[in-house]
Amino acid sequence: MLLHDLLKGKRLILASKSPRRRELLKGLDVDFEIWDTNHDDDEPFPASLPLADVPVYLARHKAAHFAHKLDENTILITCDTVVICCNQILGKPKDAADARRILSALSNKPHTVVTGICIKSKNFERVFDASTEVHFKRLTMEEIDYYVDKYKPFDKAGAYGVQEWIGYVGVERIEGSYFNVMGLPIHNLYAQLISFAEMLSK
Repeated sequence: MLLHDLLKGKRLILASKSPRRRELLKGLDVDFEIWDTNHDDDEPFPASLPLADVPVYLARHKAAHFAHKLDENTILITCDTVVICCNQILGKPKDAADARRILSALSNKPHTVVTGICIKSKNFERVFDASTEVHFKRLTMEEIDYYVDKYKPFDKAGAYGVQEWIGYVGVERIEGSYFNVMGLPIHNLYAQLISFAEMLSK
């Protein structure tokens, strides 16, 4: 059975500010609502937590914020994406100078993009993640300056959007899901939503 058939009689909610995630979920041909996340984007996490586990931890934290609004027929999706390079998380840049610093750190190095997703209803919760390795060429300062000045990537983890100019000219190779680098591993989510909706229907 197709996902849009399984979701009949249910509310699908995406709690995200990201226009890219909204665009990707829309591509599944399902109806959904948007709930804005008004809490801080830079949520804290335990210092002892392995870096690759941070996105799932934060996705669950976001879902818990909406738990009181859920019923048996509401399916909530929350997400968090981090960029990991040289054993540190490179978050969203604070300003143009910070964006330049982050992109310089990514230049000529591989990095890992990890997205954690939480699917939650009133009585059930499922979490999973997806990892993609991205290889940038050596970026010149002229390229970095042009991208930051024109595209202002201040809302993006790692200070870049792979679907923008910097991805066209800078990304040499991707190992894993391209859509995950955009912020939502949509093929994984599709399969997980089918399984979750089937479970709710039993």
